[in-house]
Amino acid sequence: MSGSNSYRLRCSLAAHEMDVRGLAAVAFPDGAFVSVSRDRTARVWVPNPSENQVFTEMHCMNGHSNFVSCVCILAPNETYPRGLIATGGHDNNICVFSLDRPDPLFTLKGHTNTVCTLSAGKFGTILSGSWDTTIYSHCLQSISGHSAAVWAVVILPEQGLMLSGSADKTIKLWKAGRCENTYTGHEDCVRGLAVINEVEFFSCSNDASIRRWMVTGECVQVYSGHTNYIYSLAVFPNGQDFISTGEDRTLRVWRKGECSQTIRLPAQSVWCCCILPDGDIAVGASDGVIRVFTESEERVASAQDLQAFEDELSKAIIDPKTGDLGDIKIEDLPGREHLNEPGNRDGQTRLIKEGSNVEAYQWSVSDGRWVKIGDVVGGSSQQNSKRVMYEGKEYDFVFSIDVNEGGPGLKLPYNMTDDPWLTAHNFLEKNDLSPMFLDQVANFIIENTKGHTLGPAPASATDPFTGAGRYIPGSESTGTVSSGRADPFTGKIHAIRPVHPEHHMRTWIMYTNIPLNPLGGSAYSSSSAPKATTNIFFPNMDGVMFEQANTTQILGKLRELNSTAPADRKLSDAALDCLEKLLLLVADQKSPAQPTAEQISVLWRTSHWPEDIVFPVLDILRLAVRHPEVNAQLCGGTEGASLCNHLLGLMSPEGRPANQMLALRTLCNCFSGSHGRALLLGQRDAVLSRAGDLRVVSNKNIHVALATLVLNYAGRLYGQPTEIEAKAQCLSVASTTLEVVHDKEAVFRLLVALGTTVAGDSTAKDLARSLGVNSQISKYARVSDPAKVGECCRLVLDELQ
Repeated sequence: MSGSNSYRLRCSLAAHEMDVRGLAAVAFPDGAFVSVSRDRTARVWVPNPSENQVFTEMHCMNGHSNFVSCVCILAPNETYPRGLIATGGHDNNICVFSLDRPDPLFTLKGHTNTVCTLSAGKFGTILSGSWDTTIYSHCLQSISGHSAAVWAVVILPEQGLMLSGSADKTIKLWKAGRCENTYTGHEDCVRGLAVINEVEFFSCSNDASIRRWMVTGECVQVYSGHTNYIYSLAVFPNGQDFISTGEDRTLRVWRKGECSQTIRLPAQSVWCCCILPDGDIAVGASDGVIRVFTESEERVASAQDLQAFEDELSKAIIDPKTGDLGDIKIEDLPGREHLNEPGNRDGQTRLIKEGSNVEAYQWSVSDGRWVKIGDVVGGSSQQNSKRVMYEGKEYDFVFSIDVNEGGPGLKLPYNMTDDPWLTAHNFLEKNDLSPMFLDQVANFIIENTKGHTLGPAPASATDPFTGAGRYIPGSESTGTVSSGRADPFTGKIHAIRPVHPEHHMRTWIMYTNIPLNPLGGSAYSSSSAPKATTNIFFPNMDGVMFEQANTTQILGKLRELNSTAPADRKLSDAALDCLEKLLLLVADQKSPAQPTAEQISVLWRTSHWPEDIVFPVLDILRLAVRHPEVNAQLCGGTEGASLCNHLLGLMSPEGRPANQMLALRTLCNCFSGSHGRALLLGQRDAVLSRAGDLRVVSNKNIHVALATLVLNYAGRLYGQPTEIEAKAQCLSVASTTLEVVHDKEAVFRLLVALGTTVAGDSTAKDLARSLGVNSQISKYARVSDPAKVGECCRLVLDELQ
């Protein structure tokens, strides 16, 4: 593109406190648009007539109790001449707003999980898609057919036709609730859809491709350019050109079937985009900023603002694991003099060596110069701890092979299990290159993968919760902990949990890639390869229990409060004796004695004491439910529902903090028995919903107990890909809790819960990314006290790459 029709920054709006997840141009006022965010608000922005470049917030709308993830505009009609705004959120609801009031005119319910996409048609039609795998039409008629979350829906101009895109990798055409066609071709989740005309549409996907389809089923073109997940699309009025945004930090403008401009942003996730009536482009990103770009010289930002944007971009940290930058070896990179040579195309990337650092620059056709887009840290794509995605598949390495000076590099993906000669042969054949390069390419692969060998993980691991070996309830010891450190919950030293054999390959993939040598020496010698390291944090399937107890203090407080209890609630000596014997029995898990039916009955009755004196009884209950007999009696059958309801009542937000904490700990300990696990899985929605409400209580013990409960749920759901609704709730509760907790132990357990939920489940990973978990937890990656927080955070981030 020439400088006259390249997009440049118009303005940056620090619009929201959290990720901007949706944008749409509104019908009124002229030139305005609406944004929605994880900060649970929707905001309308109007052009400022006094400053041609700037937008001003006109209206803020609130109505969702959780993150807002999507938005669409309902066209004006006689009743609402300025149109309506519909928003969908993680509270499973759709709120419909007018411009006259901040609260919803009405709320549409029906979905059982996050509403992540909306589309509006003629006559007030609203179409919604959800993580619950269903689609709802405007009359809230449920449409089922997808086997995974529905990420995108659009209504075609022809009345009655609808399209949906899903995490099951398919697109479906619907008419009157019946599936008329299924489109296959994408190799990963379909994230966005955009209508071209009555017979054509675009789709974008996690496989980093954009496809153009005929409604009749033919894929007529595939567009490549993005190097990571593509989240959104918007089509220009001419019906041919379009824009796209994604996880590779870019907005891309496509003209005549080619990527004509690439605009990088100083934010990792560019979630959404829309085209404004004047042809300008608005994009929203994970840094909470909306940026508007324009072709019009009259609306371009001031020189000062343009420089501020460029400075912000230059300070960005680029992660090479996206594969966008290819192989990096400092000693082979040119110096700053390389920037004296002009680029060949807009968006061309060039790396230079600046001392011991690597800097990335992008060629700007409109400015006629190289613009710094960030500093490259860590290692090259093949040197990092995470595998690289290329054309929808993961590889250990993605090399960039320069065939023509100044021309685009060709990508060569490679796995350690591949034959380098066969890989080289296929690469040459695919790119129509001479076979005379076979030896050169094969030797390049061999040379740049030296030191990478498959190796087993260590045979033991340390429990990050206790500093001891991880404990498995009811299992035999397989060893002792050499450090002799004790579990802070029980005071006991636990046995080491052996590493499961199936984790060995995953461990190598995550940890044996070689880091970039900052001194410029050889990065490929065998001696420089780090030893394989075990992920000791997740998935955690064992559960974490609250086992520590001071029986003397519990009994002392029980007798003290009993002496002042109302006469009709005072316990007899016989009842106190029952509780004392039960406490001593359940506190000693090695005791061969069994609780009696009378003891369990007294415990259950006494747990209904007045709320101001019941807490020592709840402490006994917390310990007792770990015993198989008590677990079976109180958690099984109808008694289980009664126990659950009683504990949820104690967890009321208006309740006493001590009771809230002990009720949470009791629920955690219920996971120690099969009856308790079955009960809590059956009551999961109510339990996690009520528990999540306690995140606002400023009490670190409650936060730790809440985090532990989420972790125990995550452990039971691990390895069950069909339980995506349950996993979605775990992710949502963990994410919202992380917004308010400060205690590092609570943060750590929530990180383990997140890691356990997403481990081995691509759909759960997509849900976590849509929640913005990456940007939310990244601040913990630098925590060194305690070290386990930073270590676990980095592993979760690796999982979500």
